[in-house]
Amino acid sequence: MVRPAAAESATVEATTVEEVLAALDAAVAGARDRRDRAGYFAALYRTVTAKVKEGIDAGFFDDGPRMARLDVVFANRYLAAFAQFAAGGTPSRSWAVAFQTATAWRPIVLQHLLLGINAHINLDLGIAAAVVAPGGALPGLRRDFDRINEILALLVAQVKTDLRQVSPLMGLLDLAGGRYDEELIRFSIEVARTEAWRFAVELAPLDPAVWSGPVGARDVRVARLARVVRDPGLGLRAALLAIRAVETGDVRSVIDVLDGVEPPSLARVEASVRAGAP
Repeated sequence: MVRPAAAESATVEATTVEEVLAALDAAVAGARDRRDRAGYFAALYRTVTAKVKEGIDAGFFDDGPRMARLDVVFANRYLAAFAQFAAGGTPSRSWAVAFQTATAWRPIVLQHLLLGINAHINLDLGIAAAVVAPGGALPGLRRDFDRINEILALLVAQVKTDLRQVSPLMGLLDLAGGRYDEELIRFSIEVARTEAWRFAVELAPLDPAVWSGPVGARDVRVARLARVVRDPGLGLRAALLAIRAVETGDVRSVIDVLDGVEPPSLARVEASVRAGAP
């Protein structure tokens, strides 16, 4: 990973959703300029955040101000990890795997995205939820928690389609791995968000002063999952290599595709949540 400029990797925390969007814009633009694959997740996350802001402005969430706080706390964990790694430091194990993998040629675009999703949902989201809704306040967050996850799930489904512009052999995963990509996406989002909620339930009653133990243990497990996403085993290695061999090496083109993915409508998100769809 080419290190970002100092201004881009500054650790000043965002305090509003608008500031989060500005920070993500800078991260995406910087990654695009450097041809840095870390920009893949940044572009995806920027689209999710813009959709969340749309929902807040439209009154889509049960508690808009609370959702704005969640969005900011959640995003700051990613932005801090990005800045820490860029400055030569060591972020959480989960994010370290994702950022280190961004320097490697072999993983396909989908794997890079899932590594970011794994760290941010499996580790960061439960922490952010417990910060914003501690103790007995947590249950009231559940519906909005599910909505923000549904936005990501539906967006990733669209991303899979759009990625064929730059990764024409994506279908090989279905042939070689028995719909491996769909199962991995389901695991990375549907299962991860369920586990993220359980983690929030574990943390919420506790004094944040004692969070380091459960957070550290969680990080170890999530980093282990990240290595499975990065290296899924011999059975899929040939298929992944074939996909990567014809996948574009133009990082800017991939970022542009991800930056242009059309997010789901708020009505579709709500319908999907009510139906219990993954």
